[in-house]
Amino acid sequence: MELIKKIKQAEADAQEIIEQAKAQAVQTAEEGRKNRTAAEAEAQQQRREAIDAAVAQARQEGQQEAAAMKTEADGQREALRQATERKIGAAVDKVVAYVRG
Repeated sequence: MELIKKIKQAEADAQEIIEQAKAQAVQTAEEGRKNRTAAEAEAQQQRREAIDAAVAQARQEGQQEAAAMKTEADGQREALRQATERKIGAAVDKVVAYVRG
């Protein structure tokens, strides 16, 4: 009789250990899912931040390049204006000399 009680107790203990192991496995799987979800969210956030930083840098570089091109164009425009003013003056002198002529 005592042996049957010990066997039943051992079976009950084994069943309890199995249930605890199942619960622990479920908990571990849930924690793994949560960690994976958190890691995915973090990766998405880092990706968005990297994209935003790249866009901001590209915008800044574009603005700097546009400013440099504007400065260069202004200089070329001024050089052309000065060159044409000299030619206009010379042409006016020739026309006046021809008209007086």
